[in-house]
Amino acid sequence: MKRWSISLGAVALIAATLPFLNGTPVMASLQQAGAAIAERLQRPEVKLNLAVEKQTVMVNEQGQKQVKWNALQGKALVEPGNVLRYSLTGKNAGDLPAQGIELTQPIPKGTKFVLNSATTNSAGQITYSIDNGKTFVEAPTVTVTLADGKTVERPAPAEAYTHVRWNLAKDLNPQAALMAAYQVEVR
Repeated sequence: MKRWSISLGAVALIAATLPFLNGTPVMASLQQAGAAIAERLQRPEVKLNLAVEKQTVMVNEQGQKQVKWNALQGKALVEPGNVLRYSLTGKNAGDLPAQGIELTQPIPKGTKFVLNSATTNSAGQITYSIDNGKTFVEAPTVTVTLADGKTVERPAPAEAYTHVRWNLAKDLNPQAALMAAYQVEVR
């Protein structure tokens, strides 16, 4: 398979030659080409990090519960009943606002979603999937058959949740940070 390599100088030469063929001024075309190249160099660049923490609940001297989150690294040991918090943090390191940001995270196998635990520092909509990420809604429901044979829609149990999605309503401006988090309980 042949590979083609073309230099920026060759692109400029081609761009400068083409206007003569159709009668447009060379300078205008070169300025347009330069503006297009500059526009492509400026773009949003959102970098994301995923971290997981384990919840520790302690009782202080006054008998009050205090929640502490400890970062998990490597092959950490977790046990049934442990609550974990997954956090996505990011920053737009680019030159332009990032538009239409959508973050989707699966609920890890062997855990169940902690209802109402999904949060974000940005305006937007949080939706959930109970069908392995095929569809997302704000309040998932399941069909339940009652003892008398009737079927009704009920809120989906925590065990049914498979994914969390954050659709951010606002653009993420250059140098702006974002955070999204959710909790799960180890089964």
